[in-house]
Amino acid sequence: MEIALQILLLVLGFVCLIKGADFFVEGASKIACKFHIPEIIIGLTIVAFGTSAPEAAISIAAGMKGSADLAISNVTGSNIMNILLILGITSLILPLPVKKNTFRFEIPFVIAITILLAVLGSFGNSLDFKDGIILWAVFIGFFVYLVMLAKRGEGNADDVAKLTEKDTMLKIILMTVGGIAAIIIGSNLTVDSATYIAKALGVSDRIIGLTIVAFGTSLPELITCITAARKGNTDIAIGNIVGSNIFNILFVLGTTCLFTPVKFTAEGNLFDTIVAIGAAVVLFLSVCNKKRKMGRIAGIIMVLLYAAYFTYITVL
Repeated sequence: MEIALQILLLVLGFVCLIKGADFFVEGASKIACKFHIPEIIIGLTIVAFGTSAPEAAISIAAGMKGSADLAISNVTGSNIMNILLILGITSLILPLPVKKNTFRFEIPFVIAITILLAVLGSFGNSLDFKDGIILWAVFIGFFVYLVMLAKRGEGNADDVAKLTEKDTMLKIILMTVGGIAAIIIGSNLTVDSATYIAKALGVSDRIIGLTIVAFGTSLPELITCITAARKGNTDIAIGNIVGSNIFNILFVLGTTCLFTPVKFTAEGNLFDTIVAIGAAVVLFLSVCNKKRKMGRIAGIIMVLLYAAYFTYITVL
C-alpha cells in the first residue's frame, strides 16, 4: 500500500514540476514583457531556463539530500533518453532535418561538454564547486553564442508569452511565484518518493534516476517533438533536444555543483556519461548525409540502442 502511495506522489511530483515550469515561464515572460524587454532576450533566458527547471530542481534537491546518484543520473539519463528515445521515436513519424549551425557547432558541442563532464567527474570521483564554476563559465560562453545567433536572426524566441488585457501585474506575479513554489514542491516530492521506491524495490538511486525520473523530466521534450513532427514543424525537433542537453549539463549540473558536491562513481556515472557521449556521436553520424536529415532507419537504430541500454542497466 505504501509503495502505491509513493508512486502516486512521484506522479504528483512530475505534474507539479512540469506545470510549475509552465506557469513560471509564462508569468516571468509576461513580467518581462511588461517592462518591454525584447522577446529574443526573454526566449534565450526565461523560456530556456524554465524548460530546464524540472531537471535543475531535482538535481539540486537530490544533491542537498545526499542522493548523489540521483542528481547526476537525472541529467545523464535525460540526455540519453532525449537523443536515443525521443528523437528516435520522432524520426519514425517524419524525417528530421537539422539546421546548419546545429550540425556544425551545437551537436559537436554536446559531444565536447559531455566529454568534459566525464573528465571533471573522473578527477577525484566527484563534482564540486570548482567544477560548477567551470561548467558555468562554458555555459556563459554558449549563452554569448546564442545571443550572437539571435542578433543574426538565426535564433528564435519561440513560446514567449503574449500579454492580454486580463494580465494584471498581481496576476502574473502570483503565477510566477506559484510556478516557483510548484517546482520546489514537485522536486521534493519526486526525490523523496523516487528514493523510497528505489529502496523498496532494492534498486539504486542511479537506476531510478536513469529511468523513471529521467522519463518524467523528459516528458515535455517528448510531447514537444512529437507534436512538432505531427504538425510538420520538424526543423525545431533536433535543435530543441540538443539545446536541452546542453542546458542539462552546463546549467543544471553546473548549478547543482555550486550548491553541493556530488559524487561521481567510475562504475556507474562514468559509464552513463560515456553512453551519453556515444548517443551524441550517433546523432551526429545520423545527420551526416547530403540531405542533412535524420531518417527512419537512424530512428530505428536509436530506439534499438536505447532498448539495449535500458536492458543492460535494469536486467544485467
